[in-house]
Amino acid sequence: MEKLSAEAEAILKERFGKDTVISLATVEDGLPFVRNVNAYYEDGSFYVITYGLSNKMRQISQNPNVAISGDWFTAHGQGISLGYFGKKENEGMAKKLETAFSEWIHNGHNNFEDVNTCILRIRLTDGVLFNHGTRYDIDFSTDSFI
Repeated sequence: MEKLSAEAEAILKERFGKDTVISLATVEDGLPFVRNVNAYYEDGSFYVITYGLSNKMRQISQNPNVAISGDWFTAHGQGISLGYFGKKENEGMAKKLETAFSEWIHNGHNNFEDVNTCILRIRLTDGVLFNHGTRYDIDFSTDSFI
């Protein structure tokens, strides 16, 4: 497994650096739970707007180990609640998510007045990316490129 290369990072940004649907798996009592979520990729992490009291967030609070799958990419990671979407510390990412999810973010599905509307960060640890016949086995444990 190699560290995240500039080439693999460029492919990830192109594929997932916008509104994209990925499958997110969590575990509870030894059973896997999988659901599709809208996500945005940046710098080794996916970001999701979700509800802090949802089953996925409850499961992540008990076991932060998650797996994701999307367009010819699978990975493991750690689910981290960044807390309320509207808090000052989340302002930069919230603006990026508003841009990425602009087609639907304000359609009434999200209540941004509710402090339980939060940002989930999925910090990737390792993954496998396929692109035009090339396989990239990626170690995300560092932010530096090779």
